[in-house]
Amino acid sequence: MNKYKCLLLCSFICLIFVRCRNNSGQQQAKNPDFAHVETTNKVELQEAYGMLKKEFEHLSTKVVQPAEGYLEYPYLIPAGFYKQMWDWDGFFMGNYFVSKGEPQYLKYWALNLIKGIDDEGYVSGCATTKGPRPIFGKFAMKPFLSQGVYLASKGLNDFEWVKPYYDQIERVIKYRERTQQDSITGLFFWDIAMQSGADNNPALNYFVEDKRSFLAPDVSAWQYKEYLAQSSLAQKLGKTDDAVYYQEKARMLKKAINDHLWSDEDSIYYTVDRETGMFYKRVTFSSFLPLTAKIAHPSNAKKMINKYLLAENHMKAKYGFRTLSASDPDYNNKNIIVPFSNWQGPVWPIANYIYSIGLKNYGFNEEVAWVGQTVSNLLLSDIGKYKTTHENYHADTGVPLAPSDDHVDENGNIVGFISWNLCIENVLDGVVNDNWMLLEID
Repeated sequence: MNKYKCLLLCSFICLIFVRCRNNSGQQQAKNPDFAHVETTNKVELQEAYGMLKKEFEHLSTKVVQPAEGYLEYPYLIPAGFYKQMWDWDGFFMGNYFVSKGEPQYLKYWALNLIKGIDDEGYVSGCATTKGPRPIFGKFAMKPFLSQGVYLASKGLNDFEWVKPYYDQIERVIKYRERTQQDSITGLFFWDIAMQSGADNNPALNYFVEDKRSFLAPDVSAWQYKEYLAQSSLAQKLGKTDDAVYYQEKARMLKKAINDHLWSDEDSIYYTVDRETGMFYKRVTFSSFLPLTAKIAHPSNAKKMINKYLLAENHMKAKYGFRTLSASDPDYNNKNIIVPFSNWQGPVWPIANYIYSIGLKNYGFNEEVAWVGQTVSNLLLSDIGKYKTTHENYHADTGVPLAPSDDHVDENGNIVGFISWNLCIENVLDGVVNDNWMLLEID
């Protein structure tokens, strides 16, 4: 009997035991939000959390690499197909380790990136043991550095280490403002969709020859949180004027996001074509990012969630939330990873983690539980079959997609992908134990 079958047998025994205990009237969970979850699902959620936690205790070791070459500190890789250190992969993995009481890895991620900041404030979103790696031309890392430094420092209960690097971190913000901020609206845009990480997002320009740029809810929401984080860092370091300055920048950006990217008619955030000023009406992953930063007014957020995220003809699928509306003409579940990964429909665990933050922020507790249970089942099934996980999954069948089965190691095993899939454990930890990882900036 293999390890996964043993886990299932143990889970079945636990299921019988706990249900019998429930029948005796004993309390199931201390988490007040957990009380909103259907009784029949509570045991399954607890079991999924326990099983996923156990599997990730092993798999998470594969994403940590010792310092080597250009990378002077231990660094985080997605593992499997990828051996590089990436900006947002490392940010989310680093925060997973913060939740495990190991915040040093998020600090190391930040220090490795800070090393690559040039005199202008540019820093590549990818680094290797041989140095920074520009991809599809020179574009900056995503807006995560200030947040990562703040959250690492909070986890360490130490902000003193930041002092020598404060000016460099601030330089990165100023570089982005010079190169990716719209002078008219104050909103932000990506160089191309590849920079966003949602590689072929049809609401953006994802081919090099496509020179359009779009004012985007995802980059603007991430930058809003960067301002909040930089303000908090400044406050912690006694830079009161800077703290006020970045707090005001955050306020103005939040207003711009709601003034220019929110469609009252359709009840959703869209990207806006910079040249025409018109909404580019595609319901994609990036539309929902303002929810993670509590940018949307509660009434608007609830309309948007109900109309799109929870709607089966848009984002909700049998196996998790999609990355593109099923009603979009480009919707597909193709298994592609080259020249870029597919964000045009498949279920990405990281996207579902990000959606779960927005759902939690606006009181959709039952739906957060659904995310945790549904996506954890996908991952556990994957681990049981391949001893690893994948980047994404077919939204309508649950079949693992990229990387393809032909990507194998020297022993013929599928290399898979781990990375930020670890954050699904955090979703379940929140639902079951009221121990949330919402990436909030105090």
